[in-house]
Amino acid sequence: MTQIKSHAYAELPQEFYNLQNWQGFENPSVVIENAQLKQDLGIKNIQKQELLEIFNGSLTIETLKPLSMVYAGHQFGQYVEQLGDGRGLLLGQISSQKDLIDIHLKGAGKTPYSRFGDGRAVLRSVIREYLCGEAMHAFSIPSSRALMIIGSDEIVIREKSETAAMLVRTAKTHIRFGNFEYFHYNNKPEHVKALADFCINQYPAYFSKTKNAYEDFFRTVVKQTACLIAKWQAYGFSHGVMNTDNMSILGETFDYGPYGFMEDYLPPYVCNHSDHQGRYAFKNQPYIGLWNCSALGDALSSLISEESQGEILQTYEVIFQNTSAELFRKKLGLGQEKSEDAALIQGLLDIMESEKLDYTNTFRNLTQALNAQKTPELDSEIAQSWIVSFQERHAKESLPISEKLTLMNQINPKFILRNYMAQEAIDAAESSDYSKLETLITVITSPFEELEKYQNFANKSPAWAKDLEISCSS
Repeated sequence: MTQIKSHAYAELPQEFYNLQNWQGFENPSVVIENAQLKQDLGIKNIQKQELLEIFNGSLTIETLKPLSMVYAGHQFGQYVEQLGDGRGLLLGQISSQKDLIDIHLKGAGKTPYSRFGDGRAVLRSVIREYLCGEAMHAFSIPSSRALMIIGSDEIVIREKSETAAMLVRTAKTHIRFGNFEYFHYNNKPEHVKALADFCINQYPAYFSKTKNAYEDFFRTVVKQTACLIAKWQAYGFSHGVMNTDNMSILGETFDYGPYGFMEDYLPPYVCNHSDHQGRYAFKNQPYIGLWNCSALGDALSSLISEESQGEILQTYEVIFQNTSAELFRKKLGLGQEKSEDAALIQGLLDIMESEKLDYTNTFRNLTQALNAQKTPELDSEIAQSWIVSFQERHAKESLPISEKLTLMNQINPKFILRNYMAQEAIDAAESSDYSKLETLITVITSPFEELEKYQNFANKSPAWAKDLEISCSS
């Protein structure tokens, strides 16, 4: 597998990681492999069995330098001085067209950072992560993606007995805000600088070697974070655990745990049953993104003045608001920017909240209001008044209705990954039936298509699935 290069991160000082091997399974099996991602990475000719042997550790690749990264982080607002890869290893980088992509193995066994954990992941959690990475990619939201799930007959204990599994994960980077925090709070400014220099050199598509390279580095991270969270909000995605150790410096979504795509529009929605205070509620995500950027700014204080940090952090809200406004205008089929648009968008959200409307289906069905058809969700008196305003606003647009409808259906999905769908696929997979998982992947990777055969996947969740609680344990 010549595409896997020796690992650039392994060339940093020893304090950044621990070099080690991983613990494969005695009886590994392929639960699913990502054919599209294999093609994207230029490895479609490598057979499934060979990949299984490589990532289970039974086939040696000399260029791999598996390592567990050390980092810290603020978890639910409290600083934790050492976290690190407690069950994951960064194996190397794979050359993909013009990019180098990290290859990471989750559930690979104990590391020095495992604390009291067993270093394993469970089938339930890796299926959820695989599914959400594909769903986010289909929405063009930056995200880690999984190449393969490796199953086993090894039993691990969480809230109950479950089977262990490993996830072969790809991302542009695995460097987190918490990597910088670890060295800052351990009074190692030389390592903060070394890591910043590494990022600037390693990711030229994002960062430049300018006169004010560190300020520009921080400015880019703030921008990427603001844009990412604006996209989360536009698609109703709730991450659930926005700790600084789960925040990528390139603005990719990763470390999926108790996430959820909001169904009924409820801004205080909390998808993590461990988040008793609602710190990471859906409505709080934009603010938490800024809070996390501020924490990163503190970690970079040996490189960037407090004054510069403050100036850069002030750009976050403007970027978030502008990105969000653009996305919501597109969701409403509006190509031009008008002063009344903010009130129109907020008016719809207020109706959706008060009438407990399904977030995804309401936006998808807005096309009916332009076609002079009745919109099932918007049938109250106040909603009908909003539709009149919506139609009047569209009268100021120059595009033909047919083009507007096409554009709206390209940004408002028909299908989202509802938690009960993931749970049904998991239940079947735990009995070695992967057909539901494969069907669900077909649907969520084509979220804007009509897919009449799979109409039931566009329906609201059944009553029993409305309050599914998702835990962090995996």
